[in-house]
Amino acid sequence: MSELGKTLHAWRDRVAPSEVGLPVGGKRRAPGLRREELALLAGLSVDYIVRLEQGRSDSPSVQVLTALARALRLSDAERNHLFALAGEVEPSPGRISAYIPPGVQRIVDQLDGAPLCVCDAAWTIISWNPLFAALAGDPSSWHGRHRNIIYLNFARPGSRFEQTPEQAHAFRVAMVTDLRASLARYPADPDLRAMIDDLRSGYPEFARLWDERVVGFHQSERKTIRHPVVGAFDIDCDILAVPGSDLRMVVYTAAPNSEAAEKLRLLSVVGLQALT
Repeated sequence: MSELGKTLHAWRDRVAPSEVGLPVGGKRRAPGLRREELALLAGLSVDYIVRLEQGRSDSPSVQVLTALARALRLSDAERNHLFALAGEVEPSPGRISAYIPPGVQRIVDQLDGAPLCVCDAAWTIISWNPLFAALAGDPSSWHGRHRNIIYLNFARPGSRFEQTPEQAHAFRVAMVTDLRASLARYPADPDLRAMIDDLRSGYPEFARLWDERVVGFHQSERKTIRHPVVGAFDIDCDILAVPGSDLRMVVYTAAPNSEAAEKLRLLSVVGLQALT
């Protein structure tokens, strides 16, 4: 077993399933995560986790290392050590990071009564809870820019979230404002620049808003959800900034004893089975 494999195994053993929102039932030889549980949390195959731990695959990509660091709740120092063991340079401060601090990830794991997702500085979804997947669709099946909320809003308009024309315009203005601020903070990030260039060249409304230097801000608002199983209902949406980082948390809530609250409870039961 390589040093990378030994370290991953040790870090896996120290994470209790209850810490990451997984059931604790069944006999366990160790208190930590099973390989299949780590694979689920990181969005990787069990076979790949086995090969990493056994030293049969010792060159994981930056994306894989980032997913492992998030799933294992690593500190900044531990994440950098993981990158070093894999022969990769630690994430550059000049590029947008997909790292989620352990405390933020615990909120995602433990706040199971409200759909929520966490986005990076470019508005790419990097973490979510099961209720968000049941409400909006499962992001684990989305790849690349199809996890980016801004790109999807212009490139593939139309989703389960219904907005008035006024809400839709204000939302796009706020998103373009955010994207311009992110470019100012990360001018050397090639993925960010490429996405902006593609949006400007392919979508006239984005180009117009970008060139007009529009400025807007996110506000709490009520949206109508049209879900294929539980039907239509209204829900409140709030965007929360994570102090000390560029992360945003999008949280959907419903008033107690409302129709929306009842439908969220139903979604928490049927979960992703509603989509199969």
